[in-house]
Amino acid sequence: MKKTIPLPILAADENALGFFRHGRIDDRVILTNDAGEWQLIGEEDFQKLLKGEIEPAHPDYESLVDKGFVRDGLNIEALASRLRRKKGFVGQGPHLHIVITTLRCNQSCQYCHASRTEMDQVSTDMSMETAKKVVDLAMQTTSPYVNFEFQGGEPTVNFPVLKFIVEYSREKNKTEKKLLEHSLVTNMTYMTEEHAEWLMDNEVMVCTSLDGPKELHDANRRWKSGGSAYEDVVGWMKRFNEGYIARGKDPRLWSVDALMTTTRRSLDLGKEIVDLYVEMGLKTIHLRPLNPYGFAVGTWKAIGYTAEEYLDFYARTLDYIIELNQKGVEITEGTASTFLMKMLTPDDPNFVDIRSPCGAGTGQVAYDYDGSIFTCDEGRMVSAMGSDLFQIGDVSSSSYTDMLQHPTVKALAVASLQDALPSCHTCWNKPYCGVCPMHDYMQGGDIFGQRPRSPKCKEHYTIATLLFEKLARDEDGSLEKMFRRWTLRRPRSEAASCSA
Repeated sequence: MKKTIPLPILAADENALGFFRHGRIDDRVILTNDAGEWQLIGEEDFQKLLKGEIEPAHPDYESLVDKGFVRDGLNIEALASRLRRKKGFVGQGPHLHIVITTLRCNQSCQYCHASRTEMDQVSTDMSMETAKKVVDLAMQTTSPYVNFEFQGGEPTVNFPVLKFIVEYSREKNKTEKKLLEHSLVTNMTYMTEEHAEWLMDNEVMVCTSLDGPKELHDANRRWKSGGSAYEDVVGWMKRFNEGYIARGKDPRLWSVDALMTTTRRSLDLGKEIVDLYVEMGLKTIHLRPLNPYGFAVGTWKAIGYTAEEYLDFYARTLDYIIELNQKGVEITEGTASTFLMKMLTPDDPNFVDIRSPCGAGTGQVAYDYDGSIFTCDEGRMVSAMGSDLFQIGDVSSSSYTDMLQHPTVKALAVASLQDALPSCHTCWNKPYCGVCPMHDYMQGGDIFGQRPRSPKCKEHYTIATLLFEKLARDEDGSLEKMFRRWTLRRPRSEAASCSA
C-alpha cells in the first residue's frame, strides 16, 4: 500500500509574490532567493505576505520589495545583476591548480588522505619535465587569477621542482598577465633555513597543520619514528612570522596560515585549540571535520565521530570564538566566514567545495606527481584508493580543452548543480550551500547523493542555521557588525609592508 506524507496547503496569491524559498529560524520565518537575499519575518506577517496583504506602510515592505520577495515594484534587472555577481565564478576557468610534487613524507598522520609513501621512494617525485608540462597547461586557463598550490606527501621533500614551478610560471606570466600566486601546504617538519629564506623572499604563501596543543597534535600527527613533531611546527611558524616582519610585511596579512583537523580527541578541547591559535598570533582558525579518504577510512573507528558529535563541537567552539571577539581578541572561524560572506555580502568567496556547481575541473584541477590530471585533490585520493573514475587526462597527452570538456567534469557539474537536485532546489539554504559529489561518492557510491542523508548536507545546513539564529537574536546589531568584519578579504598585494 502506498504511503503519502500530508503537506500543509498555504493560501497564497502567487501574483503578489516574487520567487523565494522559506524555512524556520527560531520562531520566525526566513525567506531566501537565488540572488542570496534573505529576510526574517514573523509568522503572522508571513501569512500576510503569502496572501498579498503586506501594505506599503508595513515597516518591512520596502525591504521585501528591494530583495525581490514582493511582486509589486519587482526589479528583475537588479536581481539578475546580483545573481550574476554571486555566480561570477561560473565560466571563469580553473584558478586553483594543485601540484603534487611528491608522495614521499616523513610523518605518519592518523587521518592522512594523501596516499603518502616512504622517504626512499624517489620514484614518486615529480620530474622537471612533468613540472614544465603542468605549468604550460595550467597557464592556459581562462581564469584571470591562478594559484599553484603545492601538496604531497610532504612537498618540500622535492624542493627543486617546487622552486622550478614558481620561477617558470612567473616567467610565463610575463606574457600571460595573470594575477599569479603560489602557496605551500607543508607539515613544517622537513623545513630548512635555506628553504624558509627562499620561500619568504619569493612570497610563497605557507600553510601548515596545527591540530591543537602538543599532546593532541602529536597524537594526530606523529613522526614515523613516533617522536614529537609539535615543537618543529610551532618553531618554524614563529620563524616565518618573524621573517615576514623583518622584510617589512604587514603581519595582519603575511603570516603562516594553519589548518586543524578534528579527531575524536579534539571534541573536548575546543577552547584549548583556539587559545593556542590566539597565542600563536593566528587571526583565523579553520575548524574541519575528517574526510572519508585515505588512511582516515581505516582508522575511523579509533579517531572518527558522528556528524552530530562534530557539530556539537563546532557550535561550542564557535561560541567561544565569538566570546573572545567580544572581549577584543581578533580571531575568526574560517567555515563561518565562508557562509557569512555568502549571507552578508554581494559576493561569493568561490570556495570550491561550497559552491554550485562545485569547482571540480571548473574551479580547480589537481596534477599528480606522474602527470595524471584529476578533477580535484579528492579525485586524486580516490584514485590512490583504487579508482581512476575522476582522472580527466595526463599532462603529456591532454590539451586544456580535453581536460575541461572531459565527460567526468560535465557529470560532476550536473551532480553538484543544486537547481537539479531533489531537496536542494527547494531548500531555503540553497543560496549559501554547495555540493561535493566526491563526498557523496565516498559515502554512498554515487556522485548523485541523497542530500538529506549526507553528513555534508547536515553540516552545511546546521552551520547556516546556527549563524542565522545568532543574527536573529542580535538585538543591538553588534554581532552582525562583528560578522561583517569576518567577511573582509584583503589581497596580500595591497599591504606589502607594515606601514601600508
